[in-house]
Amino acid sequence: MISTRRMAAALALAAGATALAAPAATAAPISPTGTIDSLAASSIPAEHRAEVPSVTEQLNGLNDLYQLQQLHQLTDMAAPVTGLLGA
Repeated sequence: MISTRRMAAALALAAGATALAAPAATAAPISPTGTIDSLAASSIPAEHRAEVPSVTEQLNGLNDLYQLQQLHQLTDMAAPVTGLLGA
């Protein structure tokens, strides 16, 4: 008689082999910002879409503001050393 453990191991091996043999999904990876862009653009009339920045462009603009804020913090720290502040 085959033991329960050996039967379970054989079934697990068969299942693993089947999973490896199955073709991988060929769907393209989903981009969250791309999905949001397409959803947002679908509510804007086609003749006005070029006038409205995409969500991705708006997020990139926010990132630029964040980087500018970091630069401002650095220059604020350096201003007393360089004499850029008024007395």
